[in-house]
Amino acid sequence: MTLGGWKPAEPAGRASAALVLEDGRIFRGEAYGARGEGLGEAVFTTGMTGYQETLTDPSYHRQIVVQTAPQIGNTGWNDEDDESRGIQVAGYALRDPARTPSNWRSRRSLEDALREQGIVGIAGIDTRALVRHLRERGAMRAGVFSGAALAPDEELVQRVLASPPMEGADLYGAVTTREPYVVPADGERRFRVAALDVGIKFNTPRMMAARGIEVHVLPAETAIGQLEELAPDGFFIANGPGDPATADAPVELTREVLQRRIPTFGICFGNQILARALGRGTYKLRYGHRGINIPVVEHATGRVSITSQNHGFAVEGEAGERFDTPFGPAEITHTCPNDGCVEGLRALDVPAFSVQYHPEAAAGPHDAADLFDRFVELMRENG
Repeated sequence: MTLGGWKPAEPAGRASAALVLEDGRIFRGEAYGARGEGLGEAVFTTGMTGYQETLTDPSYHRQIVVQTAPQIGNTGWNDEDDESRGIQVAGYALRDPARTPSNWRSRRSLEDALREQGIVGIAGIDTRALVRHLRERGAMRAGVFSGAALAPDEELVQRVLASPPMEGADLYGAVTTREPYVVPADGERRFRVAALDVGIKFNTPRMMAARGIEVHVLPAETAIGQLEELAPDGFFIANGPGDPATADAPVELTREVLQRRIPTFGICFGNQILARALGRGTYKLRYGHRGINIPVVEHATGRVSITSQNHGFAVEGEAGERFDTPFGPAEITHTCPNDGCVEGLRALDVPAFSVQYHPEAAAGPHDAADLFDRFVELMRENG
């Protein structure tokens, strides 16, 4: 006997699990990782590799990530490739988990890592059908349930509907560093950069350190006086999670930095923060850009880069548009040819630029790594 489709008896083998969407659609599969409940926004990523980097990327905080690649977990989990202090996602969904990891760097299985860090997952579901549903209906609130958290369908849907939406979500404070720390330059120090941690990935300071930059990673609520004490050659605004409309403190700090003409570079969430500092609005995308195969056009050169991205919000604007700001004119420099989404901008009278994608991409692609060289050149020119 069932109640609303709920089956309390677990099948032989793996425990049962359910992924429940806010519109009432339910996908049933097997428990994977920790048992319990995970609530967040259901999104999909098209990356075929780099699942460890995805899961530990602070930009994915409070999201339930659905993998479009059918088999995940083949290379296990190592101790070197984390992009933050731990797994950031609220839940994980995949179709075909690898039975046994096979890689010389692996220290544990993907499922062991999820279980150890309390991340509730679901496996064995039709991820193709789920992704098609999200593409048609848009990213939405969801929950992954297994073990004692399972309940009648109606109750699970209500739990999802009671969870907060991503619009208006103030999340960068949950992932920022609590204390400043320094990543030294590799070899001789050429520049000192103040990096605002609104969700920074470990590979970002590494990429800058390789270019002779000493990186001071600062908490999100850092005031301009604290930043000026460092006498930085540049200011970097990191990637991060949540709605950029809530990032009033980072936006105000960025305005103060622009007034002082400190060379500025922002990525992902940092692109949206710089845009807001320049007076532009932001909006929520239908299902966002997530993966490592997203094309971006740079309008000045016509160059197309294949990029790594994770963003559910975007900056208002059109390809090549010029607009007035409190700091002089600015322009939209990059867009995505798939949907026209703004992917980069720069100020013309103050030394500042940003992109919506990830030049520090790990596990790749690396088409955009030269943006760190552009940042170095901007600091050299304005030093």
